[in-house]
Amino acid sequence: MQFREIKRASHQPAKDDQYQLQETVRSILEKVRQEGDRALAYYEKKFDNYEPETFRVSEEKAEAAKHKLPEHIVEEIDLSVERATSFAWIQRESLIEFERELLPGQSVGQKLIPLESCGCYAPGGRYPSITSAILTSVPARVAGVKRIIACSPPGQKGEIDPGVLYAMRRVGVNEIYCFGGAQAVGAFAYGTETIEPVDFIVGPGNQYVNEAKRQVFGKVGIDLLAGPSECLVIADETGRADYIASDLIAQCEHDPNVRTGLVTTSEDLARNTLDEVERQLKERTTQEVARSSWENNGIIVVVDRLEDAARFADEYAPEHLEIHTSDPRALLPHLQNCGTIFLGEDTPEVYSDKVAGLNHPLPTGGTARFSGGLWVGQFLKVVTYQQVDMKASKALARLTEARCRYEGMDAHRYAAVIRLEDLKK
Repeated sequence: MQFREIKRASHQPAKDDQYQLQETVRSILEKVRQEGDRALAYYEKKFDNYEPETFRVSEEKAEAAKHKLPEHIVEEIDLSVERATSFAWIQRESLIEFERELLPGQSVGQKLIPLESCGCYAPGGRYPSITSAILTSVPARVAGVKRIIACSPPGQKGEIDPGVLYAMRRVGVNEIYCFGGAQAVGAFAYGTETIEPVDFIVGPGNQYVNEAKRQVFGKVGIDLLAGPSECLVIADETGRADYIASDLIAQCEHDPNVRTGLVTTSEDLARNTLDEVERQLKERTTQEVARSSWENNGIIVVVDRLEDAARFADEYAPEHLEIHTSDPRALLPHLQNCGTIFLGEDTPEVYSDKVAGLNHPLPTGGTARFSGGLWVGQFLKVVTYQQVDMKASKALARLTEARCRYEGMDAHRYAAVIRLEDLKK
């Protein structure tokens, strides 16, 4: 596959001192594991200058968050929760329990069992993440998780953003905590004097949160390790430079490490988009962050055919993939590696970032090659079962005895043979 670069990424991110990051997070987790609430208090004061009487947000305070919001934002959050719930139920209904006869006398089946508990992390950082609050907890609720707890860091006012807090309350989170960082992951994984540990931790976060999730995996489950966000656009000559530029800049304003790009069959569109990005950047109040991201990590390339664009996208493996072509659905069979797809110029990624209701924490950094995003199925354990009658036992025992004899596993062999002998009586 050949392509021509109109704009290349000008900066290759320096490798972080991974060892230092790992050791810092390890020490935080160990302190939380050993000291519980006292460690949480220590790190929240150290990192956020936050010293509450309790980290748990009371029901009264969570309820009061609604009254701190404009009415239209309350309505929008309500609609977002309803939309996310509807989509999660569609996903849930695609999963089935069953029981079948695999061979005469052998019945097999599967059960879908919800996790007992989960912890949902909603990052604070540069912007409040209402969407993360909704789209981590809604799938858990629809799956039937019994205990859903959630947290978000204190903002400048020393409390969870009212929009995030109302969203958590609206979904029906059982326990809400105001803390963040690696120490929050530690509290979820190990528990403290006042917080029961959970079985599963979900939600995006910074490098410390991600590293903490990596280190506690095995003690608990995790959804994925989500890095800086990504958006790639595939376009033909019918694409609109102003639409494409607006979508790329929207993604860039997340943070300076975002990866964005355009791959197109039209060199005119490529150059027009480059000009349009520069024009629109000057108009954005978040220009500083967005420009840094675009200049360092943004790419524009030209290919000969849309099939080549699809191959480029599969190698790029973006978190979000937009298709701006005359027939966007025609490319669907050619696309394999991406977190989620947006078909047509009237389906921008920002809808999904905010209100569309589809899966939100998604694979980044090339991991879309082997994984998908957080969805309702991750909150359900698929447990299989079987029952064998005497006739089927005779057939299976003979096969098992032969396999065990070949492999040299004598105790396994005898567990089958004893049944054969009993059946002969």
